[in-house]
Amino acid sequence: MPVTLDAFVMFLGWIGAAAGVVAYAMVSRGRWAASSAPFQLTNLTAAGLMGMVAAANGVWPSVAANIVWILIGVQAIVVIVRARARRRATVDDVAAPAPAVVPGAVTATAPESALPDGDPSPREVGLAA
Repeated sequence: MPVTLDAFVMFLGWIGAAAGVVAYAMVSRGRWAASSAPFQLTNLTAAGLMGMVAAANGVWPSVAANIVWILIGVQAIVVIVRARARRRATVDDVAAPAPAVVPGAVTATAPESALPDGDPSPREVGLAA
């Protein structure tokens, strides 16, 4: 018996539902933190697959909810990636030898538009008007 597109989409929906349950169970049991990459990636996968099934079946409220779920997941992944990059940069800064201080020498400073955590401001990267 050939597999139809509808059956394949439904199968992916079940995979998405299982992924959502696994993510919820892992956080509820304390195995994963809600801010962990495994939780966020599993949630993102679940939302994408279940949103696809909802769209294929015209269940638009569910599609909208899953799009919001995906956007929240993407934002959480961006936060996790940036935090890891900052931690690596901090470790690299600690491991690097301190520059020699020469009395009377002029030293460079961070631009005034840099944010307190050292990230460039939105204006510096062209995101602000």
